[in-house]
Amino acid sequence: MRIVVALGGNALLERGQKPDASTQIENAERAIKALAPLAQEHELVITHGNGPQVGVLALESAKDEKLSRPYPLDTLGAQTQGMIGYWLLQSLQNHLPGRQVASLVNQTLVLAHDPAFDNPTKFVGEVYSEEEAKAKAAEMGWVVKPDGDKWRRVVASPEPQRVVETRIIRLLLSSGAVVVCSGGGGIPVIRDERGKLKGVEAVIDKDMSASRLAEALEADALLILTDVPNVMKDFGTDHAEPLTRATPGELRRLGAPAGSMGPKIEAVCRFVELTGDLAAIGRLDDVVEMLEGTAGTVVTPGGNYGGPDDLTPRHSLTLDV
Repeated sequence: MRIVVALGGNALLERGQKPDASTQIENAERAIKALAPLAQEHELVITHGNGPQVGVLALESAKDEKLSRPYPLDTLGAQTQGMIGYWLLQSLQNHLPGRQVASLVNQTLVLAHDPAFDNPTKFVGEVYSEEEAKAKAAEMGWVVKPDGDKWRRVVASPEPQRVVETRIIRLLLSSGAVVVCSGGGGIPVIRDERGKLKGVEAVIDKDMSASRLAEALEADALLILTDVPNVMKDFGTDHAEPLTRATPGELRRLGAPAGSMGPKIEAVCRFVELTGDLAAIGRLDDVVEMLEGTAGTVVTPGGNYGGPDDLTPRHSLTLDV
């Protein structure tokens, strides 16, 4: 099968961890160890978040006295794609000897008039106390908002329209390569009045980009990996319970908050509604079991899933070793 996996930012940097390279390399190794069994049997595309990493680089850039102005967010997004892509690329090569692996720096097209530019909602960077966050906002000109019991910087998160390098990704998959791409949702770009691409100050939601990419690649499954085992029904109440099977309509009726589970739910619902294929939300360590239907929240048009035998793959894997 052709599978698109979206790694959450916590797969590389858990909440509260220092953003040291050594810590993130160890976490990348753990992530690939969990994903390697999928790559051995299927065509695999790995996307990843970059919120914590792009926030760290933005802070460093803002403090660099040698710069006349900080690097823009699209450039910082490209930097994190290269950095994280390198860690994942090397780990994949070590876990899949002889298999071709490609890590791409790529762009995602957004619309210049997207209303998200007027209402920043995407969390980036480290967590702060309310006092620290407001001091950073005053110093750096940031917009900050509460994220659980902490505060973080927020930036514009326009709707992804298309991964610009989709044809290249499809070509690599067809050759048998494992592909790492669309890091951080892709580098946000618009088309100017002459039709030329131009970077913009934004961070795209990586789950929504993964959904768009999975649709364009005609993937058989979209797996969104986070740090919780299931989507919860009646979350935050005394009678909360995990959902193991769901339809898009059932998930939408949960009314999940926009800053946490909401984008993940929207991403899987969109993919299932448009393709009729399978999507799931769950823990990284359960990724193989999610595809088998024994873990996570599995989403299909009718809410039923008995395992991979229920799927009809549209692609045959040809390994080029």
